[in-house]
Amino acid sequence: MDRDQKKTEKEIQEKEDEKLEEYGQMTLEENRGKRKIHLLSVIGEVEGHENAPGSSKTTKYDHVLPSLAAIEDNDEVEGLLVLLNTSGGDVDAGLAIAEMIASLSVPTVSLVLGGSHSIGVPLAVSADYSFIVPTGTMMIHPVRMTGMVIGASQTYEYFEMIQDRILSFIANHAEIAYDQVKKLMLNTEMLTRDLGTVLVGREAVEQGLINEVGGIREALAKLHRMIEEREKNVG
Repeated sequence: MDRDQKKTEKEIQEKEDEKLEEYGQMTLEENRGKRKIHLLSVIGEVEGHENAPGSSKTTKYDHVLPSLAAIEDNDEVEGLLVLLNTSGGDVDAGLAIAEMIASLSVPTVSLVLGGSHSIGVPLAVSADYSFIVPTGTMMIHPVRMTGMVIGASQTYEYFEMIQDRILSFIANHAEIAYDQVKKLMLNTEMLTRDLGTVLVGREAVEQGLINEVGGIREALAKLHRMIEEREKNVG
């Protein structure tokens, strides 16, 4: 290997390391089939138009959306793996990312690790196939009204509209009916002094939110099979 080639490979690796550190993203391509799989990590809080406090771990939607567009425009990327450990965050930003993932033409797989709460639920179900680890959690609850809210009927109608967008997306991308998601969202029996439902591991599968219990091995194996199947169909 000559000096120029070593320099080029070093520069590529440095860029990948920087992208992973800054955006929680990288390209997986050291597998047996040399397939290029884009890795997207959704961690901490999903940040929207307003910046989260400096000490908070965030996933910035203005970083994620261009990356997803680049995946769709790049013929070399063959699949997307989404790792989720998020407390939720901005509804519009989360739904924007979820819609982008759902509209990608390459196979997509999501894996819920520590948790995928609130707007993390649509993100988890936006992939073609979803996994959750046995100890992973999903929390479904109504949209929070934070700050000063004017007590007018129009205000509550607006929040109902937001909740309808979330419920509709989940029902359209998972094996669960709209009414059942709404029932979980408005559950009064589980969360003390609050509404909602927490599902752990297999419970999320049994409810129809997630396809299968599994970890990174199962998620990557499934994604590789989906890529192979797509190649057969295209060919």
